[in-house]
Parts: sequence; C-alpha cells; structure tokens
Amino acid sequence: MDQQALVEYRYRAVREVRAGSPIGEVAARYGTSRQSVHTWRQRFQQEGLPGLADRSRRPRTSPTRLPAEIEALICEMRRQHPRWGAQRIAHELGACDLERVPGRATVHRVLARNGLVVTQQQEHKRTYRRWQREAPMHLWQLDLV
Repeated sequence: MDQQALVEYRYRAVREVRAGSPIGEVAARYGTSRQSVHTWRQRFQQEGLPGLADRSRRPRTSPTRLPAEIEALICEMRRQHPRWGAQRIAHELGACDLERVPGRATVHRVLARNGLVVTQQQEHKRTYRRWQREAPMHLWQLDLV
C-alpha cells in the first residue's frame, strides 16, 4: 500500500472513532490493534493528516559508535606502521589510556572503511588432471612393478 492510500485508510478509521464508534470495533474492522487506532487518533489530533503517515524506524542515535578521535587514531597508527594489522593495532590501543578499547574486528572495519586494508591475491589450489572418460574402456592404466 502506498503512503497516500495508507494515510487515507488510517484517516477513515480515525473519522469513525471521532464519530463515536467504539475503538475495539473499528480496530477489528480495519484489521489492526486497538493500540494502533489510539496512536492514529492521537497523532491526527497533534499533527493532522501528515501525522498518519508511516514514520522512520531508524535509530536516532548510535550510542556504541566508535568516537571519531579513536577512529582517527587507528588510521594514524596504520599510516605510521603499514605492516601492523587489526590485531596489533587493537593491542597497541589497549596500551593507551582509552576509556573504551575497540576490539580487533572493530579496528578491521575502521581500516576497511577508510581504505587502509589491502586485499592480497589468494593462491588458488592446484587443479589435478582427472582421469575420467566419457565411456568405459576409453582409458587404460597399468601399474608396472
């Protein structure tokens, strides 16, 4: 259901409640909970029609986010010591007098986000020559002793 249709749907429910219909009956008719109808009515009274639209569920804050100073310190350590990995940087940060020391995975995410992780070319396993054939007796093999 698009936003405009959703707002109209909720507005019809609010109008019925304002006309005197019991909230329980309106909720059952619209296939929702009584609490939702109460919420729609309250938001309509406070904000009008725009209050009936869906709201973002995105968190307003991220309290566990790494402070920018620590992120800058991680990047600076990597630039000063290019051979240090996430584990070594996390260990060195533990030696610093920090309030919260980030873990190895957090340090790695910071390095990757800032483009400081260089992916290495992986060695591929050697392919073996398969001795299978499409029909029996197409390949003969002898073990001579």
